[in-house]
Amino acid sequence: MVRGFRQGLLDVGYVEGRDVVIEWRSAGGDYDRVPKLAAELVQRKVDVIVVDGTVATRAAKRATSTIPTVMALVADPVGSGLVASLGHPGGNVTGLTIMTTDLSAKRLQLVKEMLPRVSRVALLRNPDTPYHPTVTEELKAAAPALSIELILVSARTPDQFATAFSAASRAHAQALYVIDDAFFSAEADMLLRLAANARLPLIYAPREFVNKGSLMFYGANLEDLCRRAAGYVVNILKGASPSDLPVEQPTQYQLIVNLKTAKALGITIPESILLRADEVIR
Repeated sequence: MVRGFRQGLLDVGYVEGRDVVIEWRSAGGDYDRVPKLAAELVQRKVDVIVVDGTVATRAAKRATSTIPTVMALVADPVGSGLVASLGHPGGNVTGLTIMTTDLSAKRLQLVKEMLPRVSRVALLRNPDTPYHPTVTEELKAAAPALSIELILVSARTPDQFATAFSAASRAHAQALYVIDDAFFSAEADMLLRLAANARLPLIYAPREFVNKGSLMFYGANLEDLCRRAAGYVVNILKGASPSDLPVEQPTQYQLIVNLKTAKALGITIPESILLRADEVIR
């Protein structure tokens, strides 16, 4: 994603260190650190703040109403109250949405197509993440038509993962669907290890997860979104107002299947999925 953002700047002739200085900050998935990092950037009097995720965008919006803020990867900007509308964001926040709430049902449909015998899916969510209730309701609405029973489990800290997996095991879950979350991404190795030990196929959106061992990725091309976020930054630096720049949706989607993981779990992926996949990890 960093590579995509830098490439977006290069596409319009902006070179880091020559034309722009980037103040990089990362909370490492620790939401408690986000407000302090946002306040630091405001104190530095940066010209634009670029944010990844709903929590970071909310923190930046609380920290400043004047510094333009560009959302690179936000799940549900309207539903989370970050912008008034996609077409007319208003205020100092604009950028791109990854359409998580809209894509959730499609991912569950792909899980059923990939694993036709699955009837019980554990849904891992973080109670501290603003859009997770919306995604949960979307999935609860979609599940009956797919003959899937959702088992809701939660974790807001790493030491709660074991409890969540125990609950999924007691409910005889046959797969684990993880809702997008910066905290979950930061704990990728632990989640994947627990899923492998439980022999649970894990479905999670971020691309790096499928490379590391989750069964499937379906979603927006995040590198492309970050590349496009750089275009917002340049437009703002040239004088555009964020309130006048519509929030854009993904234009590139990817379906990636990890066949190595499938074989390790004894799963046969249907040919219909493999033929549609943009990439198969063998």
